[in-house]
Amino acid sequence: MNKIASNYQQKSLLQRLDWLDYVYAIILVAGAIFAYSKYAHHMDVYEISFLFSAAALFSYLGWQWRSLGKLVIAVGVISLISISLYQGDQARASQLFLLKFLISSQSAVMWMNVLFMLAMATYWFALYKRSEFVGKVASSLTWAAVLMGFVGLMVRWYESYLIAPEVGHIPISNLYEVFILFCLITAMLYLHYEQRFNTKQLGGFILLVINAAVGFILWYTFDRAANSIQPLVPALQSYWMKIHVPANFIGYGAFSLAAMVGVAYLLANKGILATRLPSLDILDDLMYKSISVGFAFFTIATILGAMWAAEAWGGYWSWDPKETWALIVWLNYAAWLHLRMVKGLRGTVLAWWAVIGLIVTTFAFLGVNMFLSGLHSYGTL
Repeated sequence: MNKIASNYQQKSLLQRLDWLDYVYAIILVAGAIFAYSKYAHHMDVYEISFLFSAAALFSYLGWQWRSLGKLVIAVGVISLISISLYQGDQARASQLFLLKFLISSQSAVMWMNVLFMLAMATYWFALYKRSEFVGKVASSLTWAAVLMGFVGLMVRWYESYLIAPEVGHIPISNLYEVFILFCLITAMLYLHYEQRFNTKQLGGFILLVINAAVGFILWYTFDRAANSIQPLVPALQSYWMKIHVPANFIGYGAFSLAAMVGVAYLLANKGILATRLPSLDILDDLMYKSISVGFAFFTIATILGAMWAAEAWGGYWSWDPKETWALIVWLNYAAWLHLRMVKGLRGTVLAWWAVIGLIVTTFAFLGVNMFLSGLHSYGTL
């Protein structure tokens, strides 16, 4: 088996592809062409380029990680079923059984929340029982939660256009939507590492931070009724939002994952759960990989944000509180990577640093919105 796996890895990407991979890519390209033919009058040149670039990108990613390809197809199929049930009438969301209880945007997001909570409990039970089967169940629940979350976002995107064409927008524009995005990205990053390194023992730790976001979503929905779709404020009516926000949240998700791995490292280093968790070397390497990915995407997001600011406000940098704290986050993880890569530092210090880094990142993301005001005040609670 190891020899077969080694031979597989030595092949180039094109040599590893089979007919199903090509069918997958054809489906994505056909979907992009269909979307263009149906909605081109709503799209500018940037959105058209994003559409076809997304088809190419997800084809490549699906070839590299086949589980992602299956997810993309499942999200597309279920979202299209939901959209077809609407028949252009948003009122049907409260009239049809499938929409009301399963695959309208709000129903799908609620299922996501429930499945993430069940997944967390199942991961911890698997860790306690040392059960490989229960761990697989936990992974399946996490995949199901991700599926429902993405369906919720895709259908919400369609629902925004049902309100009015000028209201329609990609659902990453307010705290409710980006917290859903955070849950999904963090879970996807973890599932990738789980499949690559067989680290199901860490699922309960990662799901803790995801379920903290789930708690916020539930509070924001039921206490603040913030789940309704609102028109974009002028500052957000830009193609930059479509690339700046996802890049930012890949960074946030990766930093959060690293922090929870850091918690596991600190516990294992003290002898707590040490026989149940991966080795300290694996945990240390996973922290490093997560922060490296997060830092790369956060850097891209910061550059994109500066370009967006230049277009919207006439300057690349204005020392707005959000910008200032983004810089603090960037410097924090730049220092972490410098100490690990250049100075060779390992172990407890960097684990604590990763955990504290999550506090800094959380304030930059949410605390600034709560306690400070500035050009980004449209994101307040």
